[in-house]
Amino acid sequence: MQTMTPAKQALNLEIEYLRSQYLSSALTPTQLVYQLDTAIGDDDPGHIWIRRLSKAEMLAYAKRLEGLNPADLPLYGIPFAIKDNIDLAGIPTTAACPAFAYTPEKSATVVQQLIAAGAIPVGKTNLDQFATGLVGTRSPYGACQNSFNPDYISGGSSAGSAVAVAKGYASFSLGTDTAGSGRVPAAFNNLVGHKPSCGLLSTHGVLPACRTLDCVSIFALTANNAKTVLSLAQGYDEADAFSRKAPSSAETPSSAENRSITTFTFGVPQADQLAYFDNPETPDLFSAAIKQLEAIGGKRVEIDFSGFLETARLLYEGPWVAERYAAIREFFDSQPEAVFPVTRQIISGASRFSAADTFAALYRLKDLQRSTAPIWQTLDFIVTPTAGTIYTIAELLAEPVTCNSNLGYYTNFMNLLDLAAIALPTGFQSNGLPFGITACAPAFSDEKLLNLASALETHVNQYGTPTLGATGIKRE
Repeated sequence: MQTMTPAKQALNLEIEYLRSQYLSSALTPTQLVYQLDTAIGDDDPGHIWIRRLSKAEMLAYAKRLEGLNPADLPLYGIPFAIKDNIDLAGIPTTAACPAFAYTPEKSATVVQQLIAAGAIPVGKTNLDQFATGLVGTRSPYGACQNSFNPDYISGGSSAGSAVAVAKGYASFSLGTDTAGSGRVPAAFNNLVGHKPSCGLLSTHGVLPACRTLDCVSIFALTANNAKTVLSLAQGYDEADAFSRKAPSSAETPSSAENRSITTFTFGVPQADQLAYFDNPETPDLFSAAIKQLEAIGGKRVEIDFSGFLETARLLYEGPWVAERYAAIREFFDSQPEAVFPVTRQIISGASRFSAADTFAALYRLKDLQRSTAPIWQTLDFIVTPTAGTIYTIAELLAEPVTCNSNLGYYTNFMNLLDLAAIALPTGFQSNGLPFGITACAPAFSDEKLLNLASALETHVNQYGTPTLGATGIKRE
């Protein structure tokens, strides 16, 4: 098993490590900003950033924290990156389309909450334009490169958000996830990617892709880091019509902080329903991950996955593409030439669907929601590969639609079926590229998923490849 050794020593930005430094007065936020600014540098060969904050802009946030007690702010001095379809006050939001850009006066609700907890924004990150894709190549700002091997895709659409964390430029980052954009990049960059229950995090101040399905996602170096961020980022928002209050019976990540999982039942698709797209290594890596889950108390059950796969096909083959058009309709109609070619091709496909087609798809979705729901009476989780394979940038550009569809095989059904999910790193291919699995469960099972992730992470730390992203720094 091979991993890449970084060319220079990366910063350790794991949240608990940084907090220990602040609490012991070994580090200040201002000092961290200087270190980060040097580490990131002025060049961006991997196409991570659309707008990286200057040192002066980051220092303005850091200096607000000086004199405050680090113990009073759970994210005191913690740097984070923001996908550039999420608003940060005073910084343009482009959605990776320069002609579309606007400068918001206020930050998105979720960004406001994190800054209020002490976090320092580092910059706005590159993405598949208008969050349309799972690849990270559909951007006029350049194809975002994988953090382990620049010849490979980063995954998308939250491309730069994942790579910024993996390379040690941010402790965590925000992405969005409609069809897998918060999970596929996590798998390809050795990160935890949590896709919360829809509505758990406010989408006020987030440019929609498919508004009925969108959620803000979290990329983190560890499961516990993701748990910390989620506990601070979540919350009902009256300004967001799609915000939901968690049921009173549902625990929050903070209330379940010390709860561990010792026994659980998880479903795995039947062998003939697993797809690896001619990758010779990922089948064994998935089998190894299943054994890791069994080693921490899991009981594996083979399930019929056909209903989930049909739901996944609805998203790309059905009328939900019209939601993408609705989100930018005025701009798309007036300036179609400003839209990235592949993105324009996808969104223009909305015109082939009628209102009757939309209702027919909604009726079929209701049938699939009803037929798949009983499985949760006997399962705690369903576990799949996050993605069956990974592609080089060249391979992706040669077959952009087919490759993208393959990457969504295990991810596209989640929000349509109102599930929460978490992507976890579990190993590496022989070429040094990461592999990971995804666990999902019904809405508002977020704390249960995070606790599973923590348990598996502890096991992998002992027996697997315990590194933080692509930094080469070992997880504690």
